[in-house]
Amino acid sequence: MNRKHTIAHSLVALLIGSMVALGLDTARLERQSVDLLIEGGITLTMNAAGQVFSDGLVAIRGDRIVAVGDRRELASRFSAARVIDARGAAVMPGLINGHTHAAMSLFRGIADDLVLQEWLTRYIFPAEAKNVTREFVYWGTLLACWEMIRGGTTTFVDMYYYESSVAKAVAQAGLRAILAETILDLPSPDSRTPQLALQYTERFVAQWRGHPLIIPAIGPHAPYTNSTVTLRRVNRLAERLRIPIVMHVAETETEVRDITRRYGARPIRYLDEIGLLSPRLIAAHVVHVDEREIALLGRHHVGVIHNPQSNMKLASGIAPVPRMIRAGVAVGLGTDGAASNNTLDMFEAMKTTALLHKVATGDPRVLNAHQALALATIGGARALHLEKEIGSLEPGKRADVIVVGLDAPHQIPLYDVESQLVYASRASDVRTVIINGRVVMRDGNLLTLDTAAIRIKANEFRDKVVKSLKAK
Repeated sequence: MNRKHTIAHSLVALLIGSMVALGLDTARLERQSVDLLIEGGITLTMNAAGQVFSDGLVAIRGDRIVAVGDRRELASRFSAARVIDARGAAVMPGLINGHTHAAMSLFRGIADDLVLQEWLTRYIFPAEAKNVTREFVYWGTLLACWEMIRGGTTTFVDMYYYESSVAKAVAQAGLRAILAETILDLPSPDSRTPQLALQYTERFVAQWRGHPLIIPAIGPHAPYTNSTVTLRRVNRLAERLRIPIVMHVAETETEVRDITRRYGARPIRYLDEIGLLSPRLIAAHVVHVDEREIALLGRHHVGVIHNPQSNMKLASGIAPVPRMIRAGVAVGLGTDGAASNNTLDMFEAMKTTALLHKVATGDPRVLNAHQALALATIGGARALHLEKEIGSLEPGKRADVIVVGLDAPHQIPLYDVESQLVYASRASDVRTVIINGRVVMRDGNLLTLDTAAIRIKANEFRDKVVKSLKAK
């Protein structure tokens, strides 16, 4: 210890000694003031060391986590006006839904038990053409935000139309999101041509860039719905604006055959040839890939989002997630839209992922509870290239935290908390949600949304959709 430190410590000791002599509270001198403390819960950090604190404490100041650790060691260091008692619950990072189409919650159940191409061309595209407006997107997104917050999702990735309306709803709800305006060579609800969609995207980015919760992005729907010319324009715009690209890639065998016949290369190799594989790309589905393509994804640091339930429901196939993880690909987890899942429940997605790959490989150890939990938290953050900000409970990261009850009948008794969260817990077990340091749901009560109004509007839109599909 150098001379300056010695003098400083002597002064602190002298001050504390004087306070003791005067009968004052020395603990108050040393305590840091924070905005919020979450204490007493089983705290899963999802950090690199996999630390779990059986009696934990999370200290939050502003939008950042200040400290995480054992409550008995940290409690004397912090004071806060608000304290959340998390005893009997798990405290963990907010869940990350890496791929969805939020406004399509208003198409939930519109057409089920179909293959992807029939589902899209006979039902979804016609329903969108007749119904999707700014108002439809706004209210559909609010409905999705209600469902996601209620289930512990704090960050999601969206691809749809009228993304400025999506952003308005997301900001109102207080969620964190990457929002991608859809680009199609076909006429879409908000743009008749891909050039108009690109212009809309540029305006959308200018409007929302710098928002504390929203990252604007661009979303070319898929290689089979966009020409090479359009995809090159998308890539140039994304590079110039420094925004993410969100795209469906290698989702079905039909797509692989069509792209191979059209361009002489499978989808991943084709995208590599035209320059779209990069850390900027968040690729959804990625079901039909070979070892060479997996290596390309890893080499270019592409984020991949696994959507097990929609892939199963549409019989699209099973993505080789364990192989991608072993190859170093950043893999996250998503629900896809409520029209093809039919929920935005990330607890269901975690459980499905863990079970699906066990039966697909014949190995019950291939993807365990911890790995499934990681896909929905820190793994998802890596796939979104946001791991320095979210995905784990660590000092300096954004304060996106959820409190999950562990006392429901289906969760008793408790032996292993990670196993319980993945295999036994449900979205309805989430008690409290904090996003960017703000409590948006407490004890199951949403604090940012008028849920009664959302329910009324959703049913009004349902009637309009039904009427539109009956009209010739």
